[in-house]
Amino acid sequence: MALLPLICLLALGYTLRRSKFLSAEFWAGAERLNYFILFPALLFNNLAFVELSLKSLTWVLLTMLLTIALVSAGFWVLKHIFAIRAEQFAVYVQSHIRFNTYIGLALVGSLFGSDGVKMFAMMIATAIPTVNIISLLAFSQQNSHWTTNGLAVLKNPLILGCLAGVLFNLTGFKLLSGIEDLIRLLANVSLPLGLLAVGAALQFQALKQDIWRLGLNSVGRLIVVPLIAYAVAQLLALSQFESLVITLFFALPTASSSYILTRYLNGDYKLMAGVISLQTLLFVLSFPGLMYILEL
Repeated sequence: MALLPLICLLALGYTLRRSKFLSAEFWAGAERLNYFILFPALLFNNLAFVELSLKSLTWVLLTMLLTIALVSAGFWVLKHIFAIRAEQFAVYVQSHIRFNTYIGLALVGSLFGSDGVKMFAMMIATAIPTVNIISLLAFSQQNSHWTTNGLAVLKNPLILGCLAGVLFNLTGFKLLSGIEDLIRLLANVSLPLGLLAVGAALQFQALKQDIWRLGLNSVGRLIVVPLIAYAVAQLLALSQFESLVITLFFALPTASSSYILTRYLNGDYKLMAGVISLQTLLFVLSFPGLMYILEL
């Protein structure tokens, strides 16, 4: 039942976009508003006003980083074995290590409450710069200006929102109650608008490109990668709760913003559109199945 509100918002966004009830300009503006203002406010809010227990999360963050490293390294090996083209290689890497933060935060909040959101927020703060840098490295062999684009990652509003939230928390400063309320209001708008935008961005016509390759990609992302994460969590003796949050994190479909980066850096954006759409669609089935298999 925790997935029902997410499914409804995704479906509503898709329906509103395809029915042209709201214009393409609206969705472009909504995505821009969320990316530059609302979602950074959400990340800041989740990190600035909670008790940060970095020491207790050390093994959680290490598990996450080890999983990202293992999956990324595996794709570099596969690239050389199968001579994968650079513009497609970057798509495969992104689709397995990037994550849909809107779906993740909405789901973890519904399932685990404030404790889960706090842990997930710290994971996001660590993962966003990590996966963006790895994604740029995956593009680097076809784009000689990847270092310039790397500077853009450092100016990424999501990274800045995470950094500002952590730093503000560590200072111990307090905001005026009115400012704090404003940030919370902006944060509350972000998730529903983000999920609507994710639904609006789905491009199911892109699935006609190569359904077998897209299907294999989705199985890798939605089943294999979370199982790897769960195995690493067990190896490092994480608690059941921590293992569940880690598994949820890696079971998420890839970020819809992967399409923007792929198109900007001349990757196979049609393949990326198909990957995003199919992963988002299959997540509705794969996540409950994965939780059942692992008995979590």
